[in-house]
This record gives sequence, C-alpha cells and structure tokens, in this order.
Amino acid sequence: MKIKLLLLFLLAGTILHAQDNTYQNASQKMISSTSDKVTIGGYGQIDYNQPLSSEKFKTGTLDVHRLVLLFGYNFSEKTQFVTELEMEHVSEVYVEQAWINHRISNAINFRGGLMLIPMGIINEYHEPTTYNGVERPNVDKYLVPTTWREIGAGFNGRISDLGLNYQLYLVNGFNGYDGSAKLSGKNGLRSGRQKGAESYVSSPNVAVKADWNAISGLQLGLAGYFGDTQSTLYNGLDKNDATAKAKADSSIVGVTMLGLDGRYNLGNLSLRGQYIYTGLSNTAAYNAFTGSDVASALQGWYLEAAYSLFLGSESNYKCTPFVRYENYNTHLKVENSIAQNKALNKTDITFGASLELSRGVVLKADYQLLSNAASSTNNGVLNFGIGVWF
Repeated sequence: MKIKLLLLFLLAGTILHAQDNTYQNASQKMISSTSDKVTIGGYGQIDYNQPLSSEKFKTGTLDVHRLVLLFGYNFSEKTQFVTELEMEHVSEVYVEQAWINHRISNAINFRGGLMLIPMGIINEYHEPTTYNGVERPNVDKYLVPTTWREIGAGFNGRISDLGLNYQLYLVNGFNGYDGSAKLSGKNGLRSGRQKGAESYVSSPNVAVKADWNAISGLQLGLAGYFGDTQSTLYNGLDKNDATAKAKADSSIVGVTMLGLDGRYNLGNLSLRGQYIYTGLSNTAAYNAFTGSDVASALQGWYLEAAYSLFLGSESNYKCTPFVRYENYNTHLKVENSIAQNKALNKTDITFGASLELSRGVVLKADYQLLSNAASSTNNGVLNFGIGVWF
C-alpha cells in the first residue's frame, strides 16, 4: 500500500503546482524591485479553531496567530537587506528573517544572515494568502518543520536556459542537546529549531534546493538537508578525553532530509503535492543518553486540489474551494531500544474554501478530519481565519 501511494505521488508530481505565480514571498518580491530604497510590508493571520466531539464539550481557541512586519532596504541595484519581525500569539516576538543579498551576476547571488531553509513549499512561501486552509499543512509543521530558519551563508540564482532556480547554503544545525533533549518522537526535529536566537554551532550543515519551471504553470522542486544536530557538550571538551568525547557523540543525531514538491496551475485549477523523508542516525545512542524516543526515520506527504471561482459581474471576489489529503509519521522507523508509537502515524483530510475580498485579503473556512493508526476514532476540527498580506 505504501509503495502504491508513493508511486501515486511521484506520478502526480509530474503535474503539480501551487497557486498563481504572482503570489510570491514578500521578501523575494522585494529584492526583485529596486525602484525605491525602503520597502515596508507584512502579513497577518487571525484564527478560530473549534474541536468537535459527539461525546464531550470542547472549547475553541481564538488567536492572533501571527503578525509579521517586513522591512527592506535597497543599497543598490545589486545589494539588498531584508528582515521580517514576527509576533506570535500576541506575546511572543521573533526575528523570522534577516539577510543580505548581493547579485554577483545574473546567475549567481550571495546571501548571508538568518534565512529560511529551502525545504518543501510552505517554509519559504507561507503568507496566509498563498496557501489553502486556515492552518498550514501538518506535514510542513511536523516534518519540515515550518517556519524553519537558521543562520548561514551561500549562493542562489537562476540558470535561465534550463529554467532552473537553485539555492545552496551552509547553516547551523538543529539544537539537539543543550543540557536536555530537544528532539522527540512526537515533535521530531521541531523543538530543535534555533531560530537565530543565540544559536550555537558544533558542526555546520548543508541545505540545497533546485526548482525547475521551464514549462508554463508547472514547478517541480527537489531539496536536501544534510548534517548533524548540535550539542553544547562539545564546548570546552578536551580532545584527548575519550570518555567525554564518547558522551558528547551520543548527544548528537545525524540528519538527512529529502523533499520533493510539485505545483501546477491549469486555468482555474491548482494542484500541489509534497513528500518529505527524514533519516536520522545515532538515535539509539541519543535515546539511551537523553531518555527520549526519537525515531530513526520520519515521513510525510500530501496531495491537494483547488479550483478558483470568480464571483460578481466584475469578478470582484475570488472563491477557492479545496481539498487536501495528508499523511505524516514521526515514528516511521525506530531503533530496537524504543517501541514504535502508532499514534504518531497520522492522517488528515481537510476541505474548505477561501474568499478573496481584495488582492492580499482573504477569509478562510475549513473542516479537518484527523485520525491516527492507533485509534479508530476520528476527531473533527472546524477552522475559520482571516489572512492579510501586503
């Protein structure tokens, strides 16, 4: 069954795409324009999430999920600076991005600073007007894990003759151990994101992605991330102390993450899909040392279809119904030292619609049917949201 699903995804990957190409990440759009020195923008998301149950009362949550303000400065036609300041749940403040981009030639740019890791679709393009559903797909949340950004430097550009965009960066890795375990079976690598907040590095990691879009409406992406999680036990370690080195070695996990994504737009029909596989090494030693239950392999994928309807005599409004099927398992494979948790093999079916009131303003509503391999019970969640991007 798994092989059939994978073959289905690979077949669909040849005809997949996201939404309108004019919907681009705010920072990417900013660096393409040098008419003004200063650029100000942002996006926001307000959600209402209501779990449903036939047996129990469930309270819903209302949340200013995130408000992000973008500030950019064009030093010249070749050199730009981009930063995004994010406020989550009203009380949490983060720097989401802060990097410089310098164009060396039409095919090569240098980039350095706090950058979004190029993996999948949503991690780089996550403004609420650019994806369907009130919440981002859980494959992106738990597998990628969005919004994943780290400090580093590297190169990006476009090879026009091949219709190929590429990115290659050297970055700091996940925080795997800083006195306590940061990785777990339930959340995978998510709690290890350092986010540029006094990040430390014990070994550098590599992030690479290529996007092919030579055919109109079609974009295919292939991404990889390779390296080790970071550990504070290496700080001040005597290189001749074999015992201490063995202890430090047991606190790291090797990470190999591969991502395949596809987006296709044919008239009013939009299709997209994504597959993420993460292999982790040294998990038996890590779990024994930390008491955690990290898996040796994680996997997630989804397929989504949407169709845009233009309403009104002058097409003032755009309504986009959609449906998405996703499966993600943060305990796909485990070492013999721990038991596989089937409850972490999850399937989500999400369907709903969005109503675009104006370019950059959208109302969203959807229903999610959530299930896992350890239970025959399905849980429902009704979601409503407001999204803006400017």
